[in-house]
Amino acid sequence: MKYDPETALARIRAADRIVVGQLGQTLDGRVATVTGESLYINGREALAHLHHMRASVDALIVGAGTVALDNPRMTVRLADGKTPLRVVLDPNGRVPVKSQCFHDDAGPVLVIHAEGMTPLSDLPPSVEILTLAPREDGTICPHHVIDALVQRGCPRVLIEGGPRTLSLAVEGGIVDELHIMVAPMLMGSGKRGFTLPPIEKLSDAISPASKTQIFDDGDVLFICDLRGQRGAVIGFPDSAGRQAL
Repeated sequence: MKYDPETALARIRAADRIVVGQLGQTLDGRVATVTGESLYINGREALAHLHHMRASVDALIVGAGTVALDNPRMTVRLADGKTPLRVVLDPNGRVPVKSQCFHDDAGPVLVIHAEGMTPLSDLPPSVEILTLAPREDGTICPHHVIDALVQRGCPRVLIEGGPRTLSLAVEGGIVDELHIMVAPMLMGSGKRGFTLPPIEKLSDAISPASKTQIFDDGDVLFICDLRGQRGAVIGFPDSAGRQAL
């Protein structure tokens, strides 16, 4: 069906509490070239949808790598509404302090830092730092991040990227809905969108119930319910092990 923001965003806007992830990628699942160039894989319609998503949540999360590479503003310039709490997940204190999200006065910013690591310094007084205990691998548990945001009055959360941050969230089972915007483009190389633990059988793959909408400029939006499973697929064995035809 043609893109309709009201239906595409209905679940997010109606939820009392939800975690939604978003990713823009090519047909072959790439989100950036080998040099890290990613602006812009998707068209303006997909970008506007992202801004509408931002305006529909209480907080959005980006990883340190995304801020360091893309220097995003994370505002709602292309949508009506208020810029949500912008959360930078930076366990090791590596985000450049001159990043524009720290200085644009477009909305509040929270930096989540790992306990025991040297935090960012020389940040504006408006930027708050929250320290959480890291896991053995140095990452911060996604559940703890979401719990901390809920306690701050932010029950609707958008995980905007980058790929590692979103992959860890999906692996951790905290994402309720996933919006994947696919551009009609082939790279053949570059950075992949998702990196999840290896599986040996197709039955172990995440197979969410999904709907698609098409943007006017040709990109396709997949809205995936990670709490639901899609129905029977032609060619898949049925419950008795017979091949469905």
